[in-house]
Amino acid sequence: MDRDFHIREIGPEEFERVWPIFREVLARGESYNYPAELSMSRARAMWTSPPYRTFIAEVDAGEILGCYKLGPNQLGRGDHVANASYMVAEAAWGKGVGGALCEHSLAQARSAGFIAMQFNYVVSSNTAAVHLWRKHGFEIVGRIPGAFRHSSLGLVDVYVMHRVL
Repeated sequence: MDRDFHIREIGPEEFERVWPIFREVLARGESYNYPAELSMSRARAMWTSPPYRTFIAEVDAGEILGCYKLGPNQLGRGDHVANASYMVAEAAWGKGVGGALCEHSLAQARSAGFIAMQFNYVVSSNTAAVHLWRKHGFEIVGRIPGAFRHSSLGLVDVYVMHRVL
């Protein structure tokens, strides 16, 4: 895939660079269950503290297009299944960023020794994400009725999605 951005890992010291994307995503209230008042320090801890790792998609000029967090879905006896969370800046929608981040995360998960990946909380009305995850081999393995309070649609279902690596 030809693209004008690259993906690399960041540490906590660079997390403030992705914070504008977090604010944008949380303000929309359409896809993440994080509280709207989530602080940057709390988000940084959630996304960059071991065992979690954060990756960014950026252009050479330094603009951040999106990011993802990768780590075990559960600790202990569930730590062989990965989990990832993705955010793409609205200005970068439709440019292949989400798909590239997904592909990158699957490769990182494989190389880290995970045998599967599971998304625990995919908002059903986020049809672009559901379509993208299905395109990358994920299946809906569960549905939680009315589990998400969407900012404009009210209560919507949440999917659990899974794929073997």
